[in-house]
Amino acid sequence: MWNSPAAPEGDPNLQDVLRGRTDGAQKLKSSSNMIRVFISSTFTDMSSERKALLEKAYPEVLAFCRSLGFTFEVVDLRWGIRGVSSGDHEAGEIFLQEIQNCKRMSAGPFFIALLGNQYGHRALPRLVPEKQFEALLSRLSKNPEGVKQLNRWFLKDNNAVPPAYVLQPITTHFPYYSDLRLESKPRRDNNVLAWRLTETQLLQLLRTAAADAEAAGDITAEQKHHFYASVTEQEFEHGLWTGVAKQSAVLFVREIPRQRVRDGPKRLAKFMDLKAEGLLDAEAQGLLTALKARLYETLQSVLNLHCVELSKGSIDPKRKDHAQYLGGVCEQFVSQMKARIGAIADSSTVERRRKVWGSTEDENEDLLDRVAEEVGQHVVASAKLCRGVYGREGLLGKLCFTMWESTQVDHSPLVVHGAAGMGKTAILCKLAQEMRSILETGAVVVIRLLSIRHPQRPDIDHVLCNICLQICLACGLAPPSPLMASSHVELLQFFKTVLAAISQRTNTLLIILDNLDHLSDRHSAHKLHWLPTNIPPNVHLVVSMDTNSEVFANMRRKLLSSESYFEVERLSGNEGKQMVEVDLRGAQRTLAPEQTAAVLQHFEATGCPLHLKLMLSAARRWASFMPIAEVQLGADAQEVMSKLFLTLEKKHGKELVAGALGYIALAREGLLEVELRDVMSLDDDVIFEVYRYSLPPTPSLIRLPPLLWARLRRDLEEHLEERWTGGVAYITFANWRMSEAASAHYLPSDRRGRSLRNLAEYFLGRWAGKLKPVALPGLSLLLSDRKVPPQPLWFAPGLANVRKLQELPYHLLHAGLWDDLRQEVIGSAEWLYCKSRVCGVSSVIQDLDQCSQYMDCTETRLVRDTLVLMKPSLDFLEGHMDMSLFYTELLARLSSLATPFPSLIGRLCSQCEEWLLTSPEPILIPKCSFLQQPGGALQSTLTGLHGGVLCVDVSRRAGLLLAGSDDGAVAVWSLGDQQLVHFLLGHTGAVLSIKVIDNSAHCLSAATDCSLRMWDLKNGQQLQCIQEAVPGDPAPSLVHLHLSEQSRMLFISTRSLVRVWKLDGAELVSAGSDGSGVVLGVLGEAVVSLLDGGRVRICHPVGGTGTVETQLEEKHLTVASWVSVPKHGKVFVVSEGGFLHQVSRTGRHAAVQLDLVPSLLSVTEDEKILIAGCDRTLSLFHVDPVDRFLDLHHDDSVLSVCVSSDSRVLVSGAADQLIRVWSVTTGALLDTLCGSDAAVTSVLLHDGLLISASKAAAWIHLWHLKYDARHKPNAHIPTGSAHVAVAKDADRVFYVRQQNQTEVISWNSLTGCLSERLEASAEVCCLELVQHKRLLLCGLTTGTVLIYPLALPQETLCIPPPESLSRVLCMAVSSQERHAAVAYEDSVSLFEITTRDNFPRVEGPLRTVPLSLLHAPLSSMALLPDRRLAYGTSCGEVKLHDFRSGGSADLEPHRSRVTCVSASNWGTHALVGSEDAVQRLWALKPVALDHTMEYKGFCFEGVLCAAFSDSDHFVFTGSQDRTVKVWDVKTGQLLFVQYVYSPVVRMVTYRNGFVALTQQGAVIREVFRCPDQVSPDYNPLRNVKAQYRVTSRERGQDDQQGAGSELQGYNPAQFNLNLISMLRTKPSATCLIL
Repeated sequence: MWNSPAAPEGDPNLQDVLRGRTDGAQKLKSSSNMIRVFISSTFTDMSSERKALLEKAYPEVLAFCRSLGFTFEVVDLRWGIRGVSSGDHEAGEIFLQEIQNCKRMSAGPFFIALLGNQYGHRALPRLVPEKQFEALLSRLSKNPEGVKQLNRWFLKDNNAVPPAYVLQPITTHFPYYSDLRLESKPRRDNNVLAWRLTETQLLQLLRTAAADAEAAGDITAEQKHHFYASVTEQEFEHGLWTGVAKQSAVLFVREIPRQRVRDGPKRLAKFMDLKAEGLLDAEAQGLLTALKARLYETLQSVLNLHCVELSKGSIDPKRKDHAQYLGGVCEQFVSQMKARIGAIADSSTVERRRKVWGSTEDENEDLLDRVAEEVGQHVVASAKLCRGVYGREGLLGKLCFTMWESTQVDHSPLVVHGAAGMGKTAILCKLAQEMRSILETGAVVVIRLLSIRHPQRPDIDHVLCNICLQICLACGLAPPSPLMASSHVELLQFFKTVLAAISQRTNTLLIILDNLDHLSDRHSAHKLHWLPTNIPPNVHLVVSMDTNSEVFANMRRKLLSSESYFEVERLSGNEGKQMVEVDLRGAQRTLAPEQTAAVLQHFEATGCPLHLKLMLSAARRWASFMPIAEVQLGADAQEVMSKLFLTLEKKHGKELVAGALGYIALAREGLLEVELRDVMSLDDDVIFEVYRYSLPPTPSLIRLPPLLWARLRRDLEEHLEERWTGGVAYITFANWRMSEAASAHYLPSDRRGRSLRNLAEYFLGRWAGKLKPVALPGLSLLLSDRKVPPQPLWFAPGLANVRKLQELPYHLLHAGLWDDLRQEVIGSAEWLYCKSRVCGVSSVIQDLDQCSQYMDCTETRLVRDTLVLMKPSLDFLEGHMDMSLFYTELLARLSSLATPFPSLIGRLCSQCEEWLLTSPEPILIPKCSFLQQPGGALQSTLTGLHGGVLCVDVSRRAGLLLAGSDDGAVAVWSLGDQQLVHFLLGHTGAVLSIKVIDNSAHCLSAATDCSLRMWDLKNGQQLQCIQEAVPGDPAPSLVHLHLSEQSRMLFISTRSLVRVWKLDGAELVSAGSDGSGVVLGVLGEAVVSLLDGGRVRICHPVGGTGTVETQLEEKHLTVASWVSVPKHGKVFVVSEGGFLHQVSRTGRHAAVQLDLVPSLLSVTEDEKILIAGCDRTLSLFHVDPVDRFLDLHHDDSVLSVCVSSDSRVLVSGAADQLIRVWSVTTGALLDTLCGSDAAVTSVLLHDGLLISASKAAAWIHLWHLKYDARHKPNAHIPTGSAHVAVAKDADRVFYVRQQNQTEVISWNSLTGCLSERLEASAEVCCLELVQHKRLLLCGLTTGTVLIYPLALPQETLCIPPPESLSRVLCMAVSSQERHAAVAYEDSVSLFEITTRDNFPRVEGPLRTVPLSLLHAPLSSMALLPDRRLAYGTSCGEVKLHDFRSGGSADLEPHRSRVTCVSASNWGTHALVGSEDAVQRLWALKPVALDHTMEYKGFCFEGVLCAAFSDSDHFVFTGSQDRTVKVWDVKTGQLLFVQYVYSPVVRMVTYRNGFVALTQQGAVIREVFRCPDQVSPDYNPLRNVKAQYRVTSRERGQDDQQGAGSELQGYNPAQFNLNLISMLRTKPSATCLIL
């Protein structure tokens, strides 16, 4: 349960976060779940070691990390790259930047150093500060050629602050250096040799100058060393020594102890440093020696030293000693990494409560942490975006002033709108910042940037729920229960309640919702039904949206006041100039005057902040010496992004850029960097481009070289962002406009399809450990390992693969891999459970919703609907549903659909059953569908009302459904999307009538509080209220509304009174009749009333026209029913004498004798057919002339009827909770719809949609009359039958209706049809079934027991009543079916069941036991095979009577009514249960109390029925708390609890399980499987909010006192029954579902 009422006061950071404070959000950071290691080595020296680690060590460490909930990523930027310098000299900076990223992101080790006998490449610095470079030049004054050469390669950049000298790209002077085309090879080779010579010369010049400058004191020794140090040593400095803990690194050093004479420098070129001329570089070797000495001295604890003899100048993995060396390196790497990571996992779990990503075992995840994480993301993001707001003071001032003005009054939300890219988000972030600074300390600022998780579109329910939680936790209010949060309607009401509560507290609350057009359209969020238009005092709501969006158009229709709208206009030139200056100052850059002018010139054409920001992101990279002709700008934001893409393609290659940006754009949640590199390694187009001009280093292992992505990411760093979720960093686009531009540019349909397929195959793990074919230039088809990891569903028990759950369904669907989608996702019970458990069942439903949009698959829709039905129980358990319970509920809903849908649903059911049959724990396995199954005609259930539905109306033009309830509320739904549009409150009494008027713009409602209200259906506002408009004293029970459209006169009539109001001015025109007659109807503006003596008066209260009176033939007339027929100008009246009278407006009348007295009278829309309903029959008449032409017979009383507009189809609702569809032309029953669960009192047809409602239910059902009959559910007996009995094989159910208890109905549960009616001479009080002998016993109120042989039900037997004629209370049959006991009010009799001539007989009574007058009535009993009778009374007494000896024994009484006494099959035990929490299991041979079982939930106590298993080892109980429980007879322990959604009222043993009947009429058939040994850790209450204890007697003792007790449950403390009783008095979310 969510029981945290508020954030703890002692945690200021958490309080600050919940109140929307930026500083608190930045301090509250979640721990990382990433292990990201940088591999540092030289290019060639340690290549064998790196290859061995890649093939052997990394996969093992990856599996270990995954098992602990960590991701594992290796950053080896030298892999796949030959030791050639990149032409832009950025590689060294990228290496150091990646080290810092690993240090920042990794939760454990982040640096792996591999050092051999090569010091490494010593590169030229790309940047040299101005003062330092000029100091070096001054030391070369005697070498003008050297100075000239340095000035040729290093150009001064005055745009840097402070200025710096920049090394020019190699291609500036050697244009073919990077040209890999075959035809350019000679010129490229020349350029490469020339650059090597030039580089050597430049390095020598800089080192000479640096040595002189250091000697002169111009630079420091450290600065001088920068020109001597290799890139590898710089990496070591950053990764091993600069502010790094030793345990964050692992170091491997390889020494070559003896170098053979013949192994000269050339042979050791891969392993040692050589000069350009091929000689050994002694200076580099000296620096290497110094580096190793430092390592040995400072890092002994992490050092792994190896000595290896080279073989022919190399490491040969085929040699035994080399293989052992490489294996040792891998073993050391694995063991040390595991030890470090394991220690981090243990310490973080204990100290910081690390949230394990994907864990299903974290049952106690803190609600505060979940809410604070999401709130913090939005607060931090808004603080970052605030920095980009310039020149919006006027608009911000207007918003603040408007809020200040409306603080003390009700007001509308404020709408900020503008064109895309105009800075709406930044303005709202700035508004939040400004309001935080001026509001009081206790104020709460809630901000949600709805586009922050693009391309995902947030669900409105998630947004509102999280906002409510934030407000409640910040202000100490009770948060919404899980069930409330899962219901869209209840969540909307809770949101409004929270706003009202904050308003009354006088706390200031500001809610900011940015980019409403980025919401998903689930629940029709874009129509803004959820957005309140009336905001209470002290609460402010500010929203933003694109002016050109559908959402803004809907907002204009919803919110009419122009004062609520604030447009974000374009920025002026001066504001743009200010923005440029501030932006460049923050980046420590500037621009040359002509460059600034070019930027501002392009900006002034649009005035768009996004356009300017994109240009500035490029301008920050401009050097001052860049010619203005090379500056890349665009006329608008779109063109700037297009030119950016072209620039990236030119530098990095089109396929690489297209692949990276395309995959990031396609991913649902973004991609981890390691995932992006993996999936690009699977992309043949990317691989072909990478290896177009050179073969991969190892053709059998082909991957994308990581450095290529690192270089691209460096150029994209301002357009990408890290999004941390669950302790893991995703790569996404920094803004949604860039994401859409990348999609449009790089994802045409063919490329999109290939990319989606690659993503799908990656998350499927299709190529893990397999060879994937690829075609490369110069090679035939090549099979290569792409080294992508496997993608299991579970990384470890209880630890799911979250990334697979998030991404796979989307990519399988959109890649068209629908067979894989059905196999791996929709048709996998394990997948459905795993994702429901980890990501929430709502996410699975959304996945299946998307599938249904593209796939015409009935089975997918059925699975989706099944999860919707399961959602309340999953939400109630906060997603912590056990796999066994999940599979059980799937089976209980889908098993009947397995045969008609074998390919998917049949496979799902098989998977569930196979898993349940092998479960190591006790389990109940469903053998039929007994929970509500998906499919059928029922399309949707509309909720929102809290009382029974008394009236409905449809606005056909607006597509709205209106319903009035007995609690005074009016609900308005949209029929298009079935969403609640308005909830109209105002009436204080039941709403009796609703009428849509004014072309569907308005509606009228009349209620028992005698008020009439007019409502605006567009905004839900009350337009008018007329108190005492409805005539009636006392409150009326029936109201009719009739509006004359021409005169705008409203006629309000009850049974005896009429009032006429002029609607426009709320003026009473006429008080109507004097109440002496019956108002029959209004025809035009004429009121027709029936007076005493059969006189009919037709008067015109408006206009003064004369009154007409006429006399009917039937003078002593009592009205049974009536209906108006306005088009014919007449009224039909039926008298209780059986006459149908028709009276016209002019007073003419006629009468027809009927053979029935209908209580229901209606006419079709065209007024050609009159429908009369009497009890179980509907009769249809032609109106003119009156002619009866069709009778439709029902199984129960007809309560409602409607006919289609073409008068071909009739729909009737009856008391048996069934809806029947008939053909008007043939009278054939076309269909029977079950699932109403209440008597159907209203039916309505609208555009092929059937609307049904009940006065006894708070919901409305919508039905499709055309549907796939294969998934039509069988009908069941009505809910809440008075008495029931069920056959052992579950084929027959017998029930007595509440409305008519003088007949027993036999129901065929296999076909869902009524079999026969068994009439009784009096009311039936109880039913009992003799299972094997097939006899039905019916106890009557007269004391008679009727016996129906089921084979020949017409041959009814009878046990006469006792002399006292007392009623039958209950009956019992022995397990061998030889005897039956009947309990009367004053006695109990024993009868014998025999057979004569193959016909059953009941003889007796054999014995009769009189009961004293003071004896409480028997409430339940069980007859043992040895003629002993165990029974309980309504006062809790329990007795055991022996019919043989006549003796009785008192057993321990209960404190409340005994509701269940059940005997075991062999008569050795009896279970006695009562209305309280106690049930007792008695041993009967000899009599002793074995166990007292006490079970406490939070409500609905009491055992209703029980049955022992065939073996008598277990006893099954059905309880008022809507569960079935299984108890061990020997130990008394609870073995299993199953929630079945309805109390189980009858239960019989069936093979190794039971057959049961629920209060809702469903038949349950299940088998129980229990292993021989149950784990001591097994908790049967893990899926239930309850506790239990068992008190058992010691074996071998005669006493019945408990000697031991055991408690299992959520609270291991002492079980306190009084505490549970106290808790029951408090509000509990449990009550909402039970």
